[in-house]
Amino acid sequence: MSNEEIYSYKTSSSQLVKIAEIASRYKGRPEMLMKVVIQTQKIVTAFSASVAAVIAREMEIPQTQVYSFITFYAMLSVKPRGKYIIRMCKSAPCHIRGAKEIVTALEDLLGIKMGETTEDKRFTLEYCPCLGICEQSPAIMINDRTYVNLTPESVREVVRRYIREEVE
Repeated sequence: MSNEEIYSYKTSSSQLVKIAEIASRYKGRPEMLMKVVIQTQKIVTAFSASVAAVIAREMEIPQTQVYSFITFYAMLSVKPRGKYIIRMCKSAPCHIRGAKEIVTALEDLLGIKMGETTEDKRFTLEYCPCLGICEQSPAIMINDRTYVNLTPESVREVVRRYIREEVE
């Protein structure tokens, strides 16, 4: 699948209307793009071309600027992702302290590889540059929640709680 195909998935009309309402508050204020993008991410899990077009139109900035912005930050995506985004730190401290074994446990449990999403769209596995908690590595983040000092066994139990929907 090419980048163009990933970027062209469908976004519902109702979502686009909500995004337009948010972005229109910042017309002519490109410095507010981060605020718009953060609010938009609460509506959609990924930024399609239509989402970028609405933001660009309403803020009166080039769509290429919106696309460049959302592809620069690791926490944003133009590719649809799962309900639960599991980010694995790929920094040296995590690597030295067993990140590879954590990744293997995650991939085996979920039946997907890093960079993929489960067929049911519940889980996405991604690498991220650093979670900033090196002293407690290896670590993962699931959406906004961080889990530290992991072992293959402990990470399996954490993810099983998400599978059972036993998380808030």
